[in-house]
Amino acid sequence: MASGNGAPQQCADNLLKTPRFSVPYERIKGIDGGLVDTPAASAGAGMAADAEWLLETYEPRVEVNSISVTETDEPDDFGLVADLTINTEEDE
Repeated sequence: MASGNGAPQQCADNLLKTPRFSVPYERIKGIDGGLVDTPAASAGAGMAADAEWLLETYEPRVEVNSISVTETDEPDDFGLVADLTINTEEDE
């Protein structure tokens, strides 16, 4: 769990760029690589759901409003756009 280890936005961005199984002792932390390698047209819903789960699980300082999959200029490529709200309440 995150606790003062950096700006919530940066931590969320890092989580979304981390491939699953690449973090020692936290093997499920990260985006599912099977979805990353799936064509953009069919990966969208699964990728958005996986990203939402990832952020809700590992970055409690942000609230996920929405996550959308966007097309890029490259064929069969896509990006994630996360609309987040930063939680300002401190849990003691």
